[in-house]
Parts: sequence; structure tokens; C-alpha cells
Amino acid sequence: MRVDRIGIDIPVYDLSVICSLWEGRVRKHKQRQKKEQERIKKSALAKINQQWQYRIMCRKMKTKEVTALQCYLERSAFAEMGILPTVHTSTDSEEKIFIFELSGDKWRKLPEDLQHMTYLREWHIHKTQIQKLPEYIEQFVDLCVLDLSKNRLTQLPAEIGKLAKLKELNVNYNMLSSIPPELGECENLQKLEMTANFNLSDLPFELSSLKKLQHLDLSENKFATIPVSVLRMSSLQWLDISKNSLRDLPEDIDRLEELQTLFLHKNKLNYLPMSTVNIVTLKMVVVSGDELTCVPSGLVNNPDIKFIKLFDNPIHLDVDTDKKKNTLEETEHDKEFIQTYIETLKDRETAPMYTTKVSLTCLL
Repeated sequence: MRVDRIGIDIPVYDLSVICSLWEGRVRKHKQRQKKEQERIKKSALAKINQQWQYRIMCRKMKTKEVTALQCYLERSAFAEMGILPTVHTSTDSEEKIFIFELSGDKWRKLPEDLQHMTYLREWHIHKTQIQKLPEYIEQFVDLCVLDLSKNRLTQLPAEIGKLAKLKELNVNYNMLSSIPPELGECENLQKLEMTANFNLSDLPFELSSLKKLQHLDLSENKFATIPVSVLRMSSLQWLDISKNSLRDLPEDIDRLEELQTLFLHKNKLNYLPMSTVNIVTLKMVVVSGDELTCVPSGLVNNPDIKFIKLFDNPIHLDVDTDKKKNTLEETEHDKEFIQTYIETLKDRETAPMYTTKVSLTCLL
């Protein structure tokens, strides 16, 4: 301590003491920052932020760089989970399409990490034990394809109506007994397949809002008639309602003004209404001929229409318990056979007589 000329006391300290005090405070501040960063990394918010950063990074990367990054991801975390997300680049544009694939009967629910991958464009989930889709599916606003065939689904969530960009929905070979009316809000839907849900017998009227739907497969269900909502799908071109419980067709079936292909075989029809002739776009009709007694001549004699009449094999075979277990595989094989045969006829510009009016005998 010293006294200056005007008598004021001025304390004097060693600078090393001040430096040590400051450095101690700096160390404590850095330690607090480090702990806070570790806490943020472990939080759910950090995972979401990482996904957004990943999306931003992918948009800035070139095609080859994205492919290389995806290969790395497949070898690491996703491979361990048994999930195969892939990144594809469209041949027509530089738009990147993200695809999620999952299969195997060990899966009873979707992986929890899936809810953070809202950038996905396609889901392909096959042959799992999954019975229900999560409600967070509404967050996948970019989803275009939803392929859910051969699972154990008993219902579809109402949130599916939020998928405004959805173009294809496949729920073949599940256990659905109803379809949510909210599906009618998917205004861009073009292809809808619901084969072999067994308990499905009606569709909600709200599906009549699907004005862009072109392909509809309702085969192997329990429909007693063509639903009213289907008759109001003005853009429908391909309708398969085979292997149901149809006994007649609605007289206003000609409301389907753009219909080109109609599968009606394996039903209990004994006549076709005259109004079917009014569908000028019709190119192919497939029916079962066992009980069919009345067919408009405009269908049979029209050279522009391939009218195919199938006959069931009258021989009844005893089917044991082991063979009943293979019913699903047999019905799939029958469907593939019919579709393959039909496709061969479509490719012929000038059809010979036996393709415009033909009877086949085969075991369906």
C-alpha cells in the first residue's frame, strides 16, 4: 500500500493472482458449455435437428455424393436395424427419391427412428406382423407410394388422408374390414389395390372424390355389388372386381366413361346389363361363363373389344388340411396367370378371332 501526493490510498496486487482468478472462471465456463452440449446431443430435439441438417446437406450434394453417403449409411446403423433405406435418383430429373423398405415376420411394429425420416417418398413394407400404422404417418407429406402388401393390417389410420401427394396405395393381402373415409382426401391418388382382405365388403362414399384414380383392384373380397363410390370415379380406366360375390352389375355402370379393362370373372353373374355397351372406351372384358346366360351382342361382336369368357373346371378335388394352408399362394398364382394371359392379348394390334371371342377351360 502506498499513499500518493493527494493522500488517496491505492491498492497494489500481483498480476499473476488476477490471471489465475480469470483462468479459473474461464475453465468453469467451458466446463458448463461442454455439459450443455452433451445434454443437447442426447435430447430428442437434437435428433430432429440432425435430420433437417441431413436434408439440407443432401439438397446441396451432387448425385454421386448422395449415393456414396447412402452406401455408408446402409453399411452402418440401418444395416444393424435390418432396415434398408435407399436413395435413388430419377432418370428424368435430378429429384432425389427416398425409399424405406422393411420385410420379415420378426417385425411387429415399425422402428421408432422412422418417425424422424419425414423426408421419405416411398414406403415398401411386406410380410411383417404389423397390425397398425402409427398416427405420425401424417407428417410424411412428401409420401407418393405406400406399399403395404402381405402384412397383418386390421385398419388404416384416419391420418392417411393428410398424404396429399400420395399416388399409389397397395394394401393387398391384409386383414382390413373397412377403409377410412379420409382416404378420399388423397386427391392425387392414381392407383389403389385392395386384393384379398376377405372381410372387405363396402367402400365409403367419400372415395368418390378420387377424381384422378385410374387403377382400382378390389378382387378376392366380399363385394356383393360395385360400390356407388366406384361408379363416381370418373377417371377410372382399370377395374378388377373378380372373385367376389357379385350377382349383377348396376345399370348405371356406363358412368365409368373412361373404363378400358374390366375383370368380372369368378362371380355369380348370369347376365351383363345393356348399358355396358355404352362404355365406348372399353377394350377388354373378362367374365366367367358357367352361369352367364345373357350378354349384349355389342360386347361379343365388337372387334375392338376382347371379350374373354372363362369356365371353371367342373372337377371337384378333395383338398386336405395341408393344401388349405397354401390357399394364398394358389390365389396369387391364379391372378398372375390371368394377368399374364391378358397382357399378351393387349400387345396384339390385330387380334385373331379366338381372342375376340374365346372360351378357356382352366382351374382358377
